This record gives sequence, structure tokens and C-alpha cells, in this order.
Amino acid sequence: MRIFLIGAGQVGTTIAEALYDEHQLTVVDLDASRLGGIAHRFDVATVQGNGASRRALQEGGIRDAELVIACTSRDEANIIAAMLAKKLAPAARTIVRTANPEYLEVWRERQLEVDFMVSSEEETAHAVSRTVGVPAARQTDVFADGQVQVVEFDVEPGVRADGVVGLPLREAAIPPDSKVASIIRGDQAVVPRGDQSIQVGDRVVIIGSPEAARAWSALMARGKRRVDDVVVWGAGRAGTAIARQLLERNIAVRLIEADRERAREVADQLQSVRVFHATGFDPDFLERERVGHATAAVFAMRDDAKNLYGATLARLHGVQLTIALAHEKVSVEVFERAGIDVAINPRQLTAEEIVRFAHDPRTQQVAMLEGDRYEVLDVTVRPESALLNRPFRQLPMTGSLIGAIVRDGRAIFPHGDDVLLPGDRAIIFTDARRATEVERTL
Repeated sequence: MRIFLIGAGQVGTTIAEALYDEHQLTVVDLDASRLGGIAHRFDVATVQGNGASRRALQEGGIRDAELVIACTSRDEANIIAAMLAKKLAPAARTIVRTANPEYLEVWRERQLEVDFMVSSEEETAHAVSRTVGVPAARQTDVFADGQVQVVEFDVEPGVRADGVVGLPLREAAIPPDSKVASIIRGDQAVVPRGDQSIQVGDRVVIIGSPEAARAWSALMARGKRRVDDVVVWGAGRAGTAIARQLLERNIAVRLIEADRERAREVADQLQSVRVFHATGFDPDFLERERVGHATAAVFAMRDDAKNLYGATLARLHGVQLTIALAHEKVSVEVFERAGIDVAINPRQLTAEEIVRFAHDPRTQQVAMLEGDRYEVLDVTVRPESALLNRPFRQLPMTGSLIGAIVRDGRAIFPHGDDVLLPGDRAIIFTDARRATEVERTL
């Protein structure tokens, strides 16, 4: 597929990394150093220029594009670029990244002529909401309208999972309606055959029902209790989007905002939320407001250093689950090594949502795991697939694993005698390098 990618920042680079091997990419950006870096790492064509300029798009050859992705940090530039692309390459689909919820609302009302919009703030809010539902998870994604959940857990010392950890998988008390998709041990992915076992220090990827995800969370939680009271630091667009998502789940929310005017504005918008004008770093404030008694704290400020400091302080005051936004990719590992429970990179989430548009049209959803080393795909099975009507126990062991099937709108968690049928949607875990091969096989 010929793809025109406008923006070579973190989102654009992540998208390029995921797509360059299978597609013909042209990357447009004003910054020559960014283009040099992306061209050095990946086999892509580059154009230095303004992606919202008709001349730059024409000189880059947009006429032949099949997919145009506008993912700079400037919403208006992305929208203009996509709308120009619609005129210059009528056959191309257009995808726009936005941080402004108003643009998203206008697009949903069909007032903007672009095919799809992705909101970093909305994707982040969904990620936080999913995480508080499975408090022991380090990452979670939902598929098939919430019927299937993909969850990553770290198996830490002290977990009370005697029937699961240390036993061969064929003997382990695996929660019903779930499968171990992968065991990540150090830098290696262990194929979860029956004679393999989960060990302390492993990271496991589970595909299962929402009930199974909660059961795994209880096994791995080390005493974490249900999240029903969340304190959010930062009442910007991300923080308020997170607050709204949590309120929809009937979770009590408190917001802390350092800017007086912004605090007042959000207090008027979210009248069921207590909004504090404070930095949230004052120990007296934390004690007075009993912040340490909250079951979770979310750090949604725009400064990674403040998010890290705030999360560390909250842990010292007794908060059981800390979730911090890491706006720079390098910060994710720093947060994890510092003991923050969950680090969420909004730009990574945005890139994941955009990448699926470059997959086979039968692929409805994509989730990336472990720094994009692995993917979970939701792929509709072709009538001519070689895997049809073969019991699962007879399917070849390739390292990829089908964790669930969606048939007639209902999720099925297959056993050895189950078979794939034409039109099934397979939720499959695979090495990212094999994703295209998996799509072709299905």
C-alpha cells in the first residue's frame, strides 16, 4: 500500500516503524533532522515541507497515495492536510490525529471531510479506564465490543497464585474462558505449551473474557482491592477526559489542578467532581485531603518529571495503584523501574489506533505490546483459509495463538476440538514481524 505520512514526531515514527516493512511510505515534515532520523532507521521516502501545503503534497506524489495519515502535533494542520489530500488523491482514505474534543465532535457530526479521526486524549482515557478495571495489569486492551480482553501481568514476588505459578500449564488452574497467549521471560517470548510454566519474574499475556481478566487480576494483585476512588493530577484535556470516563463507571473522582482559572472552569463543567486548586505535592494537603486513602491515583500532567514525582509521592502516602502518563517514549521504562504501576504513553496509543488502517481490510483492530514487538489482531477469516474446519489441537505451532473467536457477535474461547469457520473473527497474538503472514494465512 502507498502511504503518505504527514508528521515525523513520536507518533509518526511509531507508525513508520510498524508499517515500513510491508508498505511504501512517504514521510512529510518541516524538520530536516527528524526526516533524516526516520530515513536512517527505515526504508522510507521523505519530503521536507509543510504537510498542509498543496505544493508540498503534490511534489511528494500524493496523487498515488492509498492512505494519508496526518499525525503532527498541530490539529489544524492535520485537518487541512487531510482535506487537501481528499482533493488531490480522491481514492485515498484519510486519517487525522487530534487533541481537541471539539474537532472530534464536529467530525462525528459529519461536518469534516475526513475518513477517520483519532483523539489522543480519548484513547488515553479509555486506557486508564480499562486499567482501573483490572488493577493488577500493566496493560490491557478490549476487543469485540468489550467481550474479549487482552491483559499483561507482571508475576511479582509475593503473588498468591499457587495453583498457577510454577506448575506446567496443562496442570495449572487457569481461570475459565482464558488462554495464556505468551510468557515473556527477559527478552524472549516463551511459547505457552502444556509443559511450560509461569515463573516469578515473568510477564504473561492473557486473552480471555472480562470475568477471566478480573480473575487473573485477583491472582496477580498482591492485595490490591477494587478501584472505586481515584485522584487525578492535572485537569487539562487528558485529565478531564479521564475523569469523565471514570465517572461513567460510577467511580468517585477528585481532580487536582495547579492553574486557578482552569480549576474553576473544570469545576463548572464537572459538578460531580471535587476540584482542588493545588499542586498536589504538599504533604500537608495530601494528609488533609486523605489522598493516601484513594484506591488509585492518575498523573495526567504534561510534564513527565512532575508525573513521576507525584506518583512516587502518592505511593509513599499509601495509594495502592499509580498510573502515570509518559509523554516521551523513554519515560515509560523510567516510570516502570521507579515502581510506578502503569505507565501510559498517549502517543503510542494514538499510533496503535492509526496503524490498523494500514492492515488487511479484514483486520478490525490492532493492539501493540512490548514496545511494538508483538501484536494482537482481530482478523476476519476468509472462506478459502487453509485453517478452516481443523480442530485447534491440529493447528501448527508457530508462536502465534488464537485466544478467542467472535462468531455471530458472540465471543468463544476455543478448546482443542473447536474449529474455525468462514466469517469468524479470530483474536490472535503474534510476533509483529509475522502479522502480515498471519493475516494472509487467515
